Amino acid sequence: MFAAAEMETCASFLPAKFATPSRTATSPSCPFASTSRNFLASRMRGAFHCATFLRRSPFPISLEKSPAPFLRFPPLAERYPFVQPFSGRAPRMLRWKAAMAASLVTSRTPPLPAERFFRTSLSLLILTSVLTLVSTGKLDVFTIVVAPLAALYKGYRWWHDRPAEFTPRAATWCVLGYLAFLPVDVLFLSRFFVGNSSNPPLYAALLAAVHFLIYVMLVRFYSAVSDRDATFLSMLSFAGILAAAVLTVDTTFLVFFFVFLLFGVAAFVGMELRRGAVGAVTPSPNLQPERDRRLTRALSFAALTVALGAMVFGSGLFFFFPRFNAGYLGNASFSPSLMTGFSENVELGQIGEIKKNSAVVMRVQTGRPLGYDRLRWRGIALTTFDGKRWTSPERGAQTLSPSLDGWIYVADPAQKTDALGPGILYTVYLEPIATDAIFVPGKAISLKGNFTGEGGNSFSAMRRTYIFRDSTGTLLNPFHNYSALRYGGFSRFPPLNAAKLRAALADYSQEIAETYLQLPPRLDPRIPELAREIAKNAKTPFDIALVMESYLRDRFAYTLNLTGKPGDDPLAHFLFETRAGHCEYFASAMTVMLRTLGIPAREVNGFLPGEYNDLGGDYIVRASDAHSWVEVYFPGNEWQVFDPTPAAPENSGNFLTRLGQYADWLQITWSEWVIGYDFAHQLVLAQNLQRTSKSWSETARDWFRAKQQASRKWMQSWQFQHGAIGFLLPVFLVALLVALRFNLFAELIRRVRLFLQLRSARSAQSNPQLASRLYSELLRILARRGLLRVESQTPFEFAAAVNSPNLASPVLEFTQIYAHARFGGAPCDITRLRQLLDQIRFALRAR
Repeated sequence: MFAAAEMETCASFLPAKFATPSRTATSPSCPFASTSRNFLASRMRGAFHCATFLRRSPFPISLEKSPAPFLRFPPLAERYPFVQPFSGRAPRMLRWKAAMAASLVTSRTPPLPAERFFRTSLSLLILTSVLTLVSTGKLDVFTIVVAPLAALYKGYRWWHDRPAEFTPRAATWCVLGYLAFLPVDVLFLSRFFVGNSSNPPLYAALLAAVHFLIYVMLVRFYSAVSDRDATFLSMLSFAGILAAAVLTVDTTFLVFFFVFLLFGVAAFVGMELRRGAVGAVTPSPNLQPERDRRLTRALSFAALTVALGAMVFGSGLFFFFPRFNAGYLGNASFSPSLMTGFSENVELGQIGEIKKNSAVVMRVQTGRPLGYDRLRWRGIALTTFDGKRWTSPERGAQTLSPSLDGWIYVADPAQKTDALGPGILYTVYLEPIATDAIFVPGKAISLKGNFTGEGGNSFSAMRRTYIFRDSTGTLLNPFHNYSALRYGGFSRFPPLNAAKLRAALADYSQEIAETYLQLPPRLDPRIPELAREIAKNAKTPFDIALVMESYLRDRFAYTLNLTGKPGDDPLAHFLFETRAGHCEYFASAMTVMLRTLGIPAREVNGFLPGEYNDLGGDYIVRASDAHSWVEVYFPGNEWQVFDPTPAAPENSGNFLTRLGQYADWLQITWSEWVIGYDFAHQLVLAQNLQRTSKSWSETARDWFRAKQQASRKWMQSWQFQHGAIGFLLPVFLVALLVALRFNLFAELIRRVRLFLQLRSARSAQSNPQLASRLYSELLRILARRGLLRVESQTPFEFAAAVNSPNLASPVLEFTQIYAHARFGGAPCDITRLRQLLDQIRFALRAR
């Protein structure tokens, strides 16, 4: 009765929903059978349900001190010890109910299978989601540092079975408090970080939404106590991956996405394994460390296999179903790189600051190296110099719209484009930069692309675009280059015809003279003297330009580390004191000195060719390739390129250089066939596959045909050389193939072995093994006629199933002799078995 009182008192503390009616207890050892067994059974069942409810949590559940009523029964407390004390504060009734349920679950209950595997997978899943958002490069420094550290810290605590830091109510209040803070984030904090973007209000709202997502994810992580929380955390992690896909189009997203897929599969595999073990009647065995490690390795391999299969299958679906590129925000940059050397107002020395940066600015895909010694990626031309700063005050921009085929003609209509030398088609992948300049090689003829940065590369989007061309030939994007831009072009490379340029007359129009013979108001008088000294032996403007280019190249040094203060006249400081500088000083010096001699010239800012990558067939152009050069005007021949800057030493390629080329090839392939994949790319891919498969089939057919003819000639030659043997050999080979095809050799070997065994039997009355072989021969003969023995049939059952009049009697007698010899140890009459076998064969032929 005391035990009954104990159990009834324990059951009284359970929630009402667990005290459901149940079947009558039938335990014969129950000392309180005379009490209400239905009532007690329902109470105890509710206690076990409550305990199971607590055990279903993937998180460590612990309780505070036990309730006072439970401590009144020491025997029961010793029989069902508590788990670790509860570290947080909880309502009193909740602690009582949890303690009551935990009293029915011994602390020695082994953990659920794959518990640590599940926790690790879910922690890494959350961390991968946070790192994917960080890798986009569009978050603020505080989020980049704090969010991963917070996820790592919680994962560490979870690994060591620490309890949740927040209660569900506290987590709810934290989220509600952040909602009140969200407008401040949108209007002030996030707005500050995206101030240089093309659309600050939109990007501020997006960045604030990402902040809120990361905050909710971490708060939920720190308060997770159930499988429901784990599922919600998985959903939030996936939302983080979707947000990262909106923010970036870089190849790093592919790596993080695969890692996220791997941990996602692992987390759900562990969750399902645990969920199946929770409902089991028998608790899961306490796995030994070695068995636990084997289970972890098996689950890890299964997760990796599923993730790889999903990636392969998903890639096939991606290329099979075209995606219409809508642009989104992945191409945009919240803070694009400031290319200050490509604006309308450039101070002397700014290009040198850009050259200290090694970030990739653009990739130009040409398919092959361009053998043009004056190859440059032309950006912006500058006309007016005041001694410190280059400007282009009046551009006279002209709007250029695309034609019906989407191409924009950008060349000067008065210029004969067919006389400008060989042409090249190219594709430019321009990274987000804070300049409107459109970079082109040589003499640009036409361009094609969606310069608006919205709506992808669809035909309708490209029809809505347009660009500007000013009087200096500079091409400008009115929609800005704040997002990644992809455009194609066609350019020609004019050859340097020295004889034609020497014959050019120094007859300049008033517009050319006013614009390109301008000099600074306070020009150092030593500069014109130096120009006249350099050009004293040159007779034509072309020779003067060549001599001045060679003079600056040979007698001045190139450096990015300028020492001393340039003073009020940095150009004179460069020419007469330091005699060293970077490309801007060389180009400015040559331009000014040519103008002092009455030769029109201008400075042009752009990029050197960069590094050619033979893997992707493209030029990798970095910010360090920023360059300034000179364009000199010759009437009738337009502008010609001169570069007075000494050539920088080339870096020798090494393993890291080659590794970078592979990364660049992956990036340009990703941009072309993943980010820009649309219906047009699908058509190109289908055509390429068709051509490739047709080529392979034709090659295989020609190869087999050639081998067939060669084999035929060899066989004919061999036959004539060996006479009759040569003609009989093909017949023998055909017979051998037929025998192998119909298994004739095995049948022949089996019959020969049986014949030899029958001939070599010492006694026809004492060979049970030979009886078994004859019985197998009987089954084979009957099977040929459709009488098959089922594996479940005994020999006598099979014999009884043969109901043919001519077969039933000999088969039954054969079976009796075989069974007595095989299983009864009786003498075996081999002669009689052979006679019965011949009789059965004859009866089968007569059917």
